[in-house]
Amino acid sequence: MLLVTKRLHFSASHRLHNAELSDQENKDIYGKCNNPNGHGHNYILEVTVAGKEDPKTGMVIDLKLLKEIIQKTLIDQVDHSHLNLDVSFLKNKIPTTEVLAKEFWKLLEKKIKTGKLYEIKIFESQNNVVIYRGGGK
Repeated sequence: MLLVTKRLHFSASHRLHNAELSDQENKDIYGKCNNPNGHGHNYILEVTVAGKEDPKTGMVIDLKLLKEIIQKTLIDQVDHSHLNLDVSFLKNKIPTTEVLAKEFWKLLEKKIKTGKLYEIKIFESQNNVVIYRGGGK
């Protein structure tokens, strides 16, 4: 099995807030990330596809095609947006990086026809990274 990874980036803002909790509980849990006007990140997204190389092309998946799938499916929707307000597939969700990874997976898994989606890795910052390999609810 081979693993092929495409890296893209996007910038977005969000507010971490659970409407079922009090304002104080939200502040206690999310701190500065609960700012009523939101805050932003320059995210790095890595999408990894697993498989065997096609004997005709020598590739697991064409990286140009993978980039196009990621761009159209995700980046075009989230880049320079407010994740809570502008992104329909995140409506009524708390847009933590963990939630982003799982929601991105749901959208990409349907679109990748060559190889199999193996991993989504999102860098929220240099120090904060979430990795998702599917299967969780």
